[in-house]
Amino acid sequence: MRPLVARAYAKVNLGLEILGRREDGYHEIRTILQTVDFRDELTFRPAGEGVALTTSSQTLSTGPDNLVMRAAALLSENRAVGGVAIHLDKRIPEGMGLGGGSADAAVTLRALNRLWELDLSAEQLHRLAERIGMDVPFFLYGGTAVAVSKGSELYPLPFEGEAPIVLILPDFSISTAAAYSRLRLTKKHSDLKLQHFAWRVPFVGDSLGDLVNHLEGATGEHAPAIERHKNRLLELGATSSMMSGSGAAVFGMFRDRKTADNAASTLTQGGIRAIATKTISRKAYSELWLSDTD
Repeated sequence: MRPLVARAYAKVNLGLEILGRREDGYHEIRTILQTVDFRDELTFRPAGEGVALTTSSQTLSTGPDNLVMRAAALLSENRAVGGVAIHLDKRIPEGMGLGGGSADAAVTLRALNRLWELDLSAEQLHRLAERIGMDVPFFLYGGTAVAVSKGSELYPLPFEGEAPIVLILPDFSISTAAAYSRLRLTKKHSDLKLQHFAWRVPFVGDSLGDLVNHLEGATGEHAPAIERHKNRLLELGATSSMMSGSGAAVFGMFRDRKTADNAASTLTQGGIRAIATKTISRKAYSELWLSDTD
C-alpha cells in the first residue's frame, strides 16, 4: 500500500464564551470553531511492526504523550494492525490557540482508519477523539461549527464561502492550563450573543460584531501585546479582530484578499510574523485533508 499524506488544518475561535466549571472538572463553553488554510502535514508509511513517529520540530516530543501517538495507540488497542512510520511536518506553532496538536491527532485517526482498513464509523472515531481531547472531534469534520458543553458537542454551520483572514503569530506562547487558571468566572449563563450570531449571519466573513473571547482577559502579562495586535489588524482594514482560543495567535477578518495580503505584508515588514490565509469550509475540508502519494 502506498503512503498517505494527511493535511492537519488549524482553527480559530470566532468568539469564545466560558460559562463556568462543570462537576466533571471541564469548563462549560460556547464557541464557533473555524478551520483555516494553515496546516501541518503528516505522512503515514506502512512499516514492519509498531508505530514510530518522527517530526520536523526540534522541541516536540515523539513519545507516547504526543497526541499523534495517543491516537495511534487508541486505534491499535485490541485490534490486529500493521506497523506504521509517521512523519509530522510541524508548521502550526504550539501555544497559539490554533489547535495544531488536536488537528494532528484527528487526521491520524482518519488516516490510520483507512491505512489499517479498520472501517470504523464516524461515530466511533468521534468517541475515540473525545478520549484524546475535547477539541479533537471538530478536526474530524472541519469547516464551521458551534461547539458547546465541553467542546466536543458540535453543530455544523452552513458557511461554504471563503473569507480572507490574517493570522498574527506572536513571539510568545500561552499555556492553555495557565490561561484557564487565571480566568475569573462571573457568568452564570450565556448572554447568547454567540448563538445569535451563528444562526443569523449568512457568511462567516461578515463582521463578528460584539463577539468576545473570555480568555483574552486571562492572558496575564501578554494582555497588552494581544490588544496591540488586535488594534493593528483593525487599523490595517480588518472588519473584526480577536485572539484565538487560549492564545497567543490573533486573527483579523477581512472583506477582500488584497487588503488582507497588504496587511500581512505591512506587519511582516514591521517585524511581526503574520500570515494571510482564508477560511476552509466543511466541504472543502473533506476534499483537501487527504491525498495519496507515491
